[in-house]
Parts: sequence; structure tokens; C-alpha cells
Amino acid sequence: MNLDSLFLSLRLAATVAILLLVIAMPLAYWLAFSRWRGKFFLESIVALPLVLPPTVLGFYALIALGPRGPIGQVWQSLFGHRLAFTFTGLVLASLVYSLPFAVQPLIASFESLDRRLLDASSVLGAGRVRTFLRVILPLSWSGLVTALVLSFAHTLGEFGVVLMVGGNLPGITRTVSIDIYDRAQALDYSGAHHVALLLLLISFVVLSLVYAINRRVWSPWTVR
Repeated sequence: MNLDSLFLSLRLAATVAILLLVIAMPLAYWLAFSRWRGKFFLESIVALPLVLPPTVLGFYALIALGPRGPIGQVWQSLFGHRLAFTFTGLVLASLVYSLPFAVQPLIASFESLDRRLLDASSVLGAGRVRTFLRVILPLSWSGLVTALVLSFAHTLGEFGVVLMVGGNLPGITRTVSIDIYDRAQALDYSGAHHVALLLLLISFVVLSLVYAINRRVWSPWTVR
């Protein structure tokens, strides 16, 4: 079994999950605590990948990242090479595709906090940054892990977006989902089965971790 596509997918999923956690935390914090009535527009934009077909999202990502697209033109002028059909292009497209899987668990976790704790922190003189680091983050541990794991799992199994933006370049953009599709198309059902089974097991372990944490089976702050 050729594991290059699996390792590429794991690398892509890990990169996207880490970057999304950094991007999603301030965004989720603002959406959870902002009183602006128009924030539902931003919430709708964040949740859009949940309802859009991956090929639609991938098509517009390809347009934006292509040599004539706004992002692609800027990238090529700065670095001298194209952005579409590269690993970096896959990362950027996957950030948009998996964004709601990182933002929404964090919003739910932040909104479930007891506001009296935040008020007490403010009364004691702690600023917003210190309150976030010392109060909100420790109490939102399960939401953080859920966001990280779900965005990792979602990126690991994506197909339509990576195919549109990255194509099928061995060692560069051929992810494990595309590899399974190629094997099935070539009637190599045995090879497709082995790769698909491995991906199934990884996904099961990842989701089991999420449910275990949400049910307090494991947490660094669990009281026994």
C-alpha cells in the first residue's frame, strides 16, 4: 500500500487544524460575546461551507487562488510561482472549508461559561486578555479540543475542494480521498479497501476522542 497520499493528508489536516485554532479563537470569542445585532451576517458566512457543495466552494477557491484571481495574482507577484495546484493552495482552501468545524464548537463553549466568573475577573482588575487566558481558556478546554479534532478529521476526509484546487498531483496534492477514488476508478478495489479501511479507523479514533472529552471521560481538569 502506497502511504504517500495518507501522509500528505495527515500533514494537510494537522496544518489546517493548528492554523484554524489560532484563527477561530478570536473569531469565536467575538461572535460569542459581541452584542452587535448584525453579527448573524458573519455567522452565516462562517457556516456557509456546511451547506455549500464542496465542488462549488472548490470552484470559487480555484478562481480566487488561480493566476488571474485576486489572491493568486498577489501570491505570484510576491513569491514568483502559482498558488493553485500546490500544497499551500490546499491549505488555504481547506481553511475556509473546515472553518465552521473550528468556530462553532468554540462559540458553544464560550457561550456556556458563567458570565459571573468573567465579571468577577473584571472586578478584580484583570483585562480582557488576562481573563481570556486565565479564565475562559481553561474552562473551555473541551471546546478547544473538539474544535481541533473536528477540523482535523474534516480536513482529512475532504475530496471535492482538494480535487478542484489541487488536482491530482502525486506527492503534492494527491490526498488519501483522491487516492481511494483513483483506485476505485482503476478497479483496484482491494487497494481502495485497504486505504479506505485505514482512513475509517483513523476517523473512528478521532471521533471517539471528541465524544470521550465531551462526556468528561478524560480532561486535565476532571475532578475525581
